[in-house]
Parts: sequence; structure tokens; C-alpha cells
Amino acid sequence: MTTNTRSQALSRSHYEATAPEVIAQFQSDPKAGLSSTQVSQNQQRYGLNELTVKPGKPAWLRFLLQFNQALLYILIVAGAIKAFLGSWTNAAVIWGVTIINAIIGFVQESKAEGAIAALAKAVTTEATVIRNGQKQRIPSQELVPGDLVLLASGDKVPADLRLITTRNLQIDESALTGESVPVEKLTEPLQPQTPLAERQNMAYAGSFVTFGQGSGIVVATANETEVGKISRSLDQQTDLSTPLTRKFAKFSHTLLYIILALAALTLAVGVGQGQSLAEMFEAAVALAVSAIPEGLPAVVTVTLAIGVNRMARRHAIVRKLPAVETLGSATVICSDKTGTLTENQMTVQAIYAGDQTYSVSGTGYSPDGEIADSTGAIVSVTNARALQECLTAGLACNDSHLEEENDRWLVIGDPTEGALITAANKAGFHLAHISQSLPRIDSIPFESQFQYMATLHDTATEHIIYVKGSVEAILKRCEHTIEKHPLDRQHIEQQVETMAQEGLRVLAFAKKTVSKSQSSIDHHDLDSGLIFLGLQGMIDPPRSEVIAAVQSCQSAGIQVKMITGDHITTAKAIAQRIGLQNAGHATAIDGQQLERMDDRELSQVVENSVVFARVAPAQKFRLVEALQSKGEIVAMTGDGVNDAPALRKADIGIAMGGAGTDVAREAADMLLTDDNFASIEAAVEEGRTVYQNLKKAIAFILPVNGGESMTILISALFARALPILSLQVLWLNMVNSIAMTVPLAFEPKTERVMQHPPRNPREPLLSKTLIYRILVISVFNWILIFGMFEWVRQSTGNLELARTMAIQALVAGRIVYLLSISQLGKTIMAKLRGKQPISFGDTRAILYGIAGAVMLQIVFSQWSVMNTLFKTAPLNLTQWLICLLPAVPMIPVALLANRIDPFD
Repeated sequence: MTTNTRSQALSRSHYEATAPEVIAQFQSDPKAGLSSTQVSQNQQRYGLNELTVKPGKPAWLRFLLQFNQALLYILIVAGAIKAFLGSWTNAAVIWGVTIINAIIGFVQESKAEGAIAALAKAVTTEATVIRNGQKQRIPSQELVPGDLVLLASGDKVPADLRLITTRNLQIDESALTGESVPVEKLTEPLQPQTPLAERQNMAYAGSFVTFGQGSGIVVATANETEVGKISRSLDQQTDLSTPLTRKFAKFSHTLLYIILALAALTLAVGVGQGQSLAEMFEAAVALAVSAIPEGLPAVVTVTLAIGVNRMARRHAIVRKLPAVETLGSATVICSDKTGTLTENQMTVQAIYAGDQTYSVSGTGYSPDGEIADSTGAIVSVTNARALQECLTAGLACNDSHLEEENDRWLVIGDPTEGALITAANKAGFHLAHISQSLPRIDSIPFESQFQYMATLHDTATEHIIYVKGSVEAILKRCEHTIEKHPLDRQHIEQQVETMAQEGLRVLAFAKKTVSKSQSSIDHHDLDSGLIFLGLQGMIDPPRSEVIAAVQSCQSAGIQVKMITGDHITTAKAIAQRIGLQNAGHATAIDGQQLERMDDRELSQVVENSVVFARVAPAQKFRLVEALQSKGEIVAMTGDGVNDAPALRKADIGIAMGGAGTDVAREAADMLLTDDNFASIEAAVEEGRTVYQNLKKAIAFILPVNGGESMTILISALFARALPILSLQVLWLNMVNSIAMTVPLAFEPKTERVMQHPPRNPREPLLSKTLIYRILVISVFNWILIFGMFEWVRQSTGNLELARTMAIQALVAGRIVYLLSISQLGKTIMAKLRGKQPISFGDTRAILYGIAGAVMLQIVFSQWSVMNTLFKTAPLNLTQWLICLLPAVPMIPVALLANRIDPFD
């Protein structure tokens, strides 16, 4: 398809050719479009108009990759040795453990990918085309090169088009070029080598029509569009490396070498002492199995999966499980302004009219809000003529309208004009009334060279021209105010400067009365004699919840930086409103300054600056690189095609699930379903909770492995009977550990989770304090297992009974230890001390886990089938009570461990 599509090209680019040349190339018709036969032929030749990406790995390969873990290698080899020695039951159990781990990881990652696929299918677009001379509405996937596409305000451009007609057409190409201001379109050929952002006779796939109408011939579809070219340039990332996975891999490999060395030592010493090879193989395998935390990979996977589900409930969909933890370790969040930090809805907030200043309440396009004077008093517009005229001008000189959809007001047309309509609505003026009382006769659309728009309206006695535009364009054409006072340009410019310092975009309004006989207007009608009506200042306001979210991130030691294509003054004003600052200032740098910096200079300033304005796509990538060079863990948000490289480069890329482009979503590791920065803060909170719960899981699992390993190693080296066999170790490490550790994954967040600074990315998985904790509990577990085993063996001479009671005593001690590290245990201790217990949320999972573990241990020792399989013995009531005794000394040991390594 790609080869055929490339043959579409002319000897020169489509934007260089005339419209008739492009029409002739595709054998189309400027009025009738393609025929059904041509459409069918082109569909067979070029295929569907949808991006094709590198195929993902097949399900069977993704399943096999779940076994690619260093610790599981030992289990697979140990199972093979057991099978070679004829112990098929042992081999089956060992291999079963590895398969369970693989299934859990495979299922959870498949669920995450399924959520992404469902979201992508929900985002569909349609196109209006002319085929066989008839206007049709078709799915955009069915477009073919040569199709004649009609564009109107509010449409999404479905493919790359060479425009052949335009009528006041303006297109928002920010997703492709980063330019937030809509581009005015024309049809004339352009010079060779015209930059993408300046190709005014082209409409590119993924952009949006904000104003006017037009039509164009499809010149590229699918992967041959500009969007598709960027998509193809991205390497399809299939594996996600995060701080946690890197640390876990390093820990696993280190543990692998230690286990192999100890197992080889045990085998060599035992055989050297004259013990049989079969017995020493059992001891070596038992040691290897006891040292491997078999349940840990499963617990890590389940904990991350629970974090994924929690984030999904808070509007964040994670594509790969380890990305959950990356958010928890993020040190910098780089966010775009539009939509993420702000409402993505222009709102008039200040008006200057009749030498008075007014404030406007409310946000977005909702009519809820009021107009107040400088004292805060609500204004009756009917008593303020200048204000009334200023609002009327904004409503009359306007080509957009508002619609209510699902209790949300949307602008159909230009966002700036939507803000003007909303401001008038708040004063009780509406488009329907203006259309009746001031019917439009003629208009001059906005053109960048003139910087204004004008409309001619009819009244009973005269015709009125209303004009809106830039302050410079309007003031030089005005002579006096509505009150017939001479125009004080200096005073008005001071008002403009005041509004601009607050980040407001300012428009000026004027009018002119003309003869009733005049039925059209031209630019010369506006050269002079305009009456100045006032100013309206508007902004895309910050989301109310974002301010609290930014404060929460900053209190957690996370830097928040704004990277936007907007003007630096507007960006700084927004930053100050939401509290983005460094040393009390919203330090800002624009794209031109970045362009002049080399990598060394950029790395020096990137930490201290919080606002980066007028930033080009390539500069976003450089900013991420510079931050990472300083050791930062970077989360980057974006929604446009041009954001994709930076999203891929960041430690975690966050795309907008609603407004984001397909390419951005494909490049990202996480999607925001509500396009809201507050959801990022919530996801960071969940990520930190996940890491905290993982640390608890490690602190709970590894001491058991330590105690088991010490017991087997010492017994083997001194030629004593093993207190615990390899299959019994597997039961403890998989069944019992998972039953008691998985509930830790459900632990609720603590109240202080967002009050700690981000952990050092270079911090090892096992910190010094965590190692001390593990050693203390491991030694206690060794004493418990060895002591109980030797006491029962010497008093009864029954090895199976001794091993069973040693295991049950270990589990009893583990229950106490589990309570000591859980939120439930802290609540119980607070009540026992007579203190006001702190609410830690739902901790029922711990109780369920303990109850499940107890039931499993009863089955382990009391069921004859388990006695045969695991070589255990049933216990009587007295023996059960004896097994519970070691739980008592575990209490002070656990409290000591909590002092050494507190979790909060």
C-alpha cells in the first residue's frame, strides 16, 4: 500500500501545485467528486484510511516472556533436576509455581491493553464528501485519495487535503505544529520548501476547523499523511523499563548468583562428608527453593494490577503494569497548559467600557455568572450604556454559536467568539434576540493582515457597523468614545497592559453608523470614524481542582513545569494563578531562548525554570532529555502528534484519552480519560501507595526465605536432618505467602503519602534499614523453625510431626508480623494504648488473608492427601496450642523491626 500511495506524488509537492493540477492528477471533479467505480478502485489500491502500526507480539509469545525472570530460571532448572531424579510430583509442583506466576502477569497486562483498545474504538470520526455529485456522510476510514471533502466549523480534518475552495476558513493545527492560534487558509500555490506550519493551502489529518468553510481533494491517507509519517518514525515500544523493574532485575540476578553459590557449596560439602548424592541434591534444591521468594513476582504483579484498577477509577488508564510504580517515583511532571491545567474553554474575565472596569464571574461557556463593577456590586447592564454596547458588539460581530450537550456547553466555531457570546449571555443578551433586532446584512471576515472583523446590521432608522479586533487595529481607527469624549489612547493602553499582565487576551470593540442605503461594507469604510466601545479580556482559566493538585505535588517534593506553545506572558499568568513558581517567581523561558542554548546551558536552567513558552516539538524532547540528565524521573503530558517523541522519551508519557491524538495515545504509557492534571496527582498518589505496599510485601516475604535458607544451610552443613523439605518450602513460599501477602496490596493510602519527598531513583530496592529489618525477622524465624523442629523431634522421634509443627509455628509468627506492618495492626495498637485510633480506610483484606491462611494450614496438616503429598502429619489440639506459643515473642521482635524500618 505504501509503494502505491507514494505514486500519488506530483513532480512537485501538492502545496506547490495549483488546485486544477491536483484535481487532474487524481482524476476527480471539483463539483461531483469521485464516481463509485473510482472509489472502489482506489480503496483496493490504497486500503483503508487508518494508521497501521507495528504488530504487537502474539499472545503465545507474550505468555512465554512472563517466564523471563532470573529467579524463575532456578525453579525451572530445579524442577528439571527433580524430574531427572524421578521425583515427578516435586517437579510438577515446582513447575506449577512458575506457570501460576506467568498466568497472573499475562492476564493483568492483557486487561490493561484491552482497556486501551476499547478506548481507541470509542474514538471515531466521520467525513462529509461529495461522490457521484451527491453529498454523503461516511466513516473517515472509507476515504480514498481523490475524494472531495467538505469542511465546516467544528469538523475534524479526516485526511491530508489540498484545499480548492475556502470561505473564511481557519484550522487549529496545534496537534501537528504546536501553534495554538488557528491558521487562516487559502487556495493559492505556495513556494517550494514552505515549512509545514506555513502551508496555508493544505489541511492536515487530525487538525480541527474552528471557523468558516472549505473543500479539498484528499491527497494522502493513512500512514502517508503527515500524522502517519510521525507515527511510523516512532519505534513501537513493547517493553517498559522503570525504576522498580530495573531494581528488581538487579536484585534477582544478585540473589540468583548467591543461591547458586550456596547450593553448590551445600552439595559439595555434603558429598565430601560422605552423604549420598540424592540426599544432597534434595538439600541443594531445598536450599535453592527456600532462598527464592517464589511468591514475590506474583505479589508484585497483583499489587501493580490493583494499582492499575485504582488509577482507572481515578481517570487514569495504565498500559503496562510497571508504569504504576514509575508515577510513584516521579520527581518532575511536565504538563501542557491547554486542557490539562486549564479548562480549555476561553472565558471573558474583565471588561473595560465607559471608563469603568468590570469583572465577570463563571468559567467556560456556561451562562452561569455575573458582571460586577470595581466595588464588587452586581451591575444592571441596562443602566450602563457603554457596557451594553460593548457586549452587543461582541455578540453581533460573531460567527460562532453555543450548544448544550450532556449538561456541558460547547462552542461551535472559534473559542474566542464563544467567550464573547457567553459574556453577553450572562448579561441577558442572546444571539436569537440580536439576530431579530439587528439582522446582519454583510460582513468582513477576520484576516490576519487587517487584524479585525466587521459586520453590517440593519435597524429601523440606520445601518450599524460593529467591529472587533486587536487593540492596535481598532484604536487607530477610533476618534471618540460612546459618551462622545475624545479618545484617551494612553489611558486605554494602560488598561490593556493591566489585563495583559493578568494573562488575558484583549480584544477591542467599536461601531460606526452609516446610511440606511448602504448594503455592503468594505475595508475603506473602516479607515476612520469608529466609535470606541470598550475592551474584553479573556483567558483559558485554570481548572479549580488543579490548584490543589499542584500544591499537593509540590508538598510531595515533585516539581511541576508548564510546557506550552502559548505566549510567555499568558503562560506566566496561568502559572502564577495555579501556584507554579520557584523561589516565589514563575520563572519563564521561551522557545527562542531555548534555541540559543546548547545542551550544557539547558541542563543548568531547566531545573530552576517552571514555565517554557512558545516551545517547538523538538524542544519538548530536549527538555525531557535535559531533566533526565539531571537524574530526574520525568512524567510528560501531551495530546498532539508533535508530543509523541517527547512522550516516548519521558520515563512515563501521559496522553489525553479524550482530546489526544491517536499517535500521542500510542506513544504514551498512561492515558487520562478526563484530560485533567488533577488525575495525574491522583495517579502519583496511587503510585506511591503501590510502592509502599510493595515494600511491605518484600519486608514480609523475604524474612521467611531468610529463615528457611538459614535452617536448611546449617542443617546440611552439619549433616543433620532437614527441618523442612523442598515441597514444604514451596507451599510456604507460594500458597501461604501469597494468601497472606496479597492483602497488603489492598492496603489503603496513608495520610502522609503525599507529604514525603520523592524517593531517590538511585536508592536500591533493599535499603539499609530494610535489610536490617529482614535480618532481624529472619534470625527469629530460623530460631523458631529450628527450635520447634529439634524440640519435637527429640521428644517424639517423629520427623514428619516435627516438620509440620515447625511450619505451623512459623505461620503463627507470620500472622503477628503481618499485623505489625499493616494499617490494621496500627489501629489495634492505638486502641490498646487508649489512643484515638486513626482511620486507615478499608483493611478487611488483611483479615480475609489471615482467615484464608489459617484454613489452608489446617488443610495442610489435617487432610490425608496433603499428608501424603507434602509429608506432613496431623496435629491434635495440644500440638496446635504449642504451635501458637512462638507468636508471643514475635510481638516485641516485630515492634523492634518497625523501629528499625518504619513504613510511614
